[in-house]
Amino acid sequence: MASFLKAVTSYMTGQAEEKRSIRSVLLGPPGAGKGTQALNLKEKLGICHLSTGDMLRAIAKEDSPLGKRVARTLAAGEFVTDSLVIEIIEANLKSEACAVGFMLDGFPRNLVQARKLDQYLEGESEPLNNVVEFKVQDGVLVDRISGRMLHASSGRTYHESFAPPKVHMVDDVTGEPLMKRPDDNPTVLKRRLEVYHEQTAPLIKFYADKGILRDIDAMQSPEKVFEDICKHFK
Repeated sequence: MASFLKAVTSYMTGQAEEKRSIRSVLLGPPGAGKGTQALNLKEKLGICHLSTGDMLRAIAKEDSPLGKRVARTLAAGEFVTDSLVIEIIEANLKSEACAVGFMLDGFPRNLVQARKLDQYLEGESEPLNNVVEFKVQDGVLVDRISGRMLHASSGRTYHESFAPPKVHMVDDVTGEPLMKRPDDNPTVLKRRLEVYHEQTAPLIKFYADKGILRDIDAMQSPEKVFEDICKHFK
């Protein structure tokens, strides 16, 4: 990890003085590594990371009718309504944290959401300028998802085989317990992948036609994936 961070710092040195507004979407199936790479990019580029999954899971913990409804939806591997997600995203894009730039992770999920996002950003004279597609074979995702562990407050992820914590189910940084998401199981993943291919995969052509799609081989090591992503943020 130390060598990885050193390489990242070295790569990004010299770009810090030339930061520009980044308006990006991270596109890919569940378990592709979007969240991990978004945290790396957020740290080095200073832009906000908006994960609809994180925001919805926070709502699902609320003891309210909406929270309970969202919790049931997520547990079944389904998606919440377009209108609710769009409302959440637009509210966050207006925040001071996103003034320099942003990465959207888990949004848009379908063409309706993509067109609504375009409409909003074009109204602000700030259209998307970068969409990164994480390409991973479905079979690889099953292994990734089933062994994944999460530190809820920071978003740090670990894996039982590929990136285990120093102490089982304990965060390396804080010493706090790790958790496994209830939807991280093969049955729910199969449904999530079906929905992804049906609803989200068409966005690949949508953004390719706009000339802003960049694809990444997300089956490489995390270090190589990050190196490849950085090439598209110069």
